[in-house]
Parts: sequence; C-alpha cells; structure tokens
Amino acid sequence: MEVRLRLQRAGRSAKKRYNFRIVAMSKKAPKNGKYLELLGHYDPARKPATLELKHEKIEAWIKKGAQMSDTVRSLVVKSKKAAK
Repeated sequence: MEVRLRLQRAGRSAKKRYNFRIVAMSKKAPKNGKYLELLGHYDPARKPATLELKHEKIEAWIKKGAQMSDTVRSLVVKSKKAAK
C-alpha cells in the first residue's frame, strides 16, 4: 500500500473558513476518505496562521516509505525553521 502525507480539508464551507488536517492516507483513498493517522493541524484563516505537527510521527511514516505532498513538505520545513 502506498501512503501519502497530505492535507485533508475540514471546517466551515459557508464562509470559506477552512482548516486542514495533516494525515497519512492511502494514495488511492478519496480526498475526504478515511485516514490512517492524524499527524497535525493547519489553520490558515487565523491571523497568524496556526500550525501544529507531530514531527515524531511524520518521521516514522517517512521511514516506512510514505511520500509527502508538496504542500505538506513546505509546511514541515516552515515548522522546523520556526522551532530553531
């Protein structure tokens, strides 16, 4: 099974106040389908945007062969830079 670390949209659609979950999902799963594990949250609607990641779990999935989407990769890099 191929696993991707990607964003899953959540939140309110009426006012376009979406927030996102960072999840590990099967590559063939639908975008709002069942995920394998929740790895963090991202809320770009807040000022400043909030980002919470579980770096240990992300690293564990990468060691198992999971691929990150481009957006998740950039969020992980931003989070690591902010932590330093």
